[in-house]
Amino acid sequence: MRMRSVQFRIFRTPLVGVEAVRAETGHSFPKHTHDQFGIGLIEAGAQASLSGRGMVRAEAGDIISVNPNEVHDGMPVGDSRAWSMLYFEPRVIAELLRDIGEGRMGELEFPSPVIRNTELVMKFRALFPLLIGKSAPQDSLLRDGLLLSLIAEVMSEGRPGSRDVAIPAAISRARQLIDDDPAAPFTLAELADVCGLSHFQFLRAFSKATGLTPHAYLLQRRIHEARRLIAVGTPLAEAAFACGFADQSHMTRLFVRNFGLSPGAYAAAC
Repeated sequence: MRMRSVQFRIFRTPLVGVEAVRAETGHSFPKHTHDQFGIGLIEAGAQASLSGRGMVRAEAGDIISVNPNEVHDGMPVGDSRAWSMLYFEPRVIAELLRDIGEGRMGELEFPSPVIRNTELVMKFRALFPLLIGKSAPQDSLLRDGLLLSLIAEVMSEGRPGSRDVAIPAAISRARQLIDDDPAAPFTLAELADVCGLSHFQFLRAFSKATGLTPHAYLLQRRIHEARRLIAVGTPLAEAAFACGFADQSHMTRLFVRNFGLSPGAYAAAC
């Protein structure tokens, strides 16, 4: 199916210094530069580009990146192509890398113009809607974790991996906080500060120690608490509210995914 010739949409995001764009076009761009970092995903079609990092071809499902002031062009392979893109002011990337590097600044440049990595694509697809839509306060933990992971992986692609950090005592403090009050709208910054770690150091150590991201762990604690409340007769809407879910439908989706039946069916069985 032939794609429409030109379509651009620019989205405001809740994060200062971060801009989101969706584009679908058959236009060939001449040599140009951006004053921002960019990370994107080719959604359909393919494109060829000559950049400061060489001639590249990106196809649907590929992650693409661009560095500030990097001269590059872009042309469709075929009739057209579509992509989603996140643009970051350099100071935003510098702040994130300072956190990821635990105070040490590495190179301020994305090394690979095209990355083929299914896990990275999944993170981008999960993050993008959180930045262009109306996200609830409880989404900030998921959003910030995805953003840190995305930047860290794109920045490290093609470079030697960094040493893993595991600090079980610190992680135990964060786990205890979540266990004590799973309905609380924790943020990545709050949990990292409790542990005395940088945001990325905490994210990496928590995931290694528990096998789950902080957001996934929080959702697990919430759904188990919801099951406990439902088992003792708490109405479903009240259980969802008490456990910190955005609404009853959010609780229901997670309940079915975890336990294989709806909260209503579980309540009836109890």
